[in-house]
Amino acid sequence: MICPVCRWQNFLGEDLCENCGADLSHDDTPEAATSFHGRLLGMHLDQLGASRPITVDGDLPVGKAIDRMRRDSIDCLLVLERGSLVGIFTDRDAVLKVASRMNDPRPIREVMTPDPVVLRREDPVAVAIHKMAVGEFRHVPIIDGGRPIGVVSARDVFRHLSAGLG
Repeated sequence: MICPVCRWQNFLGEDLCENCGADLSHDDTPEAATSFHGRLLGMHLDQLGASRPITVDGDLPVGKAIDRMRRDSIDCLLVLERGSLVGIFTDRDAVLKVASRMNDPRPIREVMTPDPVVLRREDPVAVAIHKMAVGEFRHVPIIDGGRPIGVVSARDVFRHLSAGLG
């Protein structure tokens, strides 16, 4: 552990600097991050330029949902019932849950991922990265006042990070 006062290299876990006697007991204690700052990780999601959500009703047949995704070149649909977000249907759901039954007549609510993890428009990019990594998601809805206003994708985040670093 390097002393923040004199820059002396001490052994990890030392409470006092061997060189200058500075207190090191709190320097290696991890602290919770309370906020994120900076242009890469601290930018709010509403500035990221995430795509507008494509919403469908829970009664929509799966086959029609897949046709729409293919026709419009989109990776996910947000499923609403009575105006509230109840699920998300992604290309991954189509592959894993529907497989080769492209004309599946079941309602999309039967194969969607229910109660999706969401982000708020004022959340920073760092929160999006965290939720995507922990949940292994590629798409996360952004809500404002309970209404979906966008979908942030892993592609959006990577594009933002590469633009900021390059």
